[in-house]
Amino acid sequence: MEVTSTFGDILKGSKPVLVDFFAEWCGPCKMMVPILKELKESVGEKAIILKIDIDKNPALARRFQVQGVPTLIVFQHGLVKWRQSGVVPTKQLRQVVEGLLL
Repeated sequence: MEVTSTFGDILKGSKPVLVDFFAEWCGPCKMMVPILKELKESVGEKAIILKIDIDKNPALARRFQVQGVPTLIVFQHGLVKWRQSGVVPTKQLRQVVEGLLL
């Protein structure tokens, strides 16, 4: 991935993109850190995982109607393929991402 890729360009790609909308002050968001790390280790380069701080990127949070954090959204080809708020276990996230790789 080029360093010059914009957020929109990344979402339009064929790889699934998991976006974690979070906030530094959010306790459940901190619980997602090891879950996302484990997911990245299992899916490797087949998917992209991004973290978006809603306090630093309020326009993106509004654009995707993020009401609470953490909110996880999986994009592929620019479309929302899956979305859920709250802490999501690694196994469930892996199933969502791997389901898009078929």
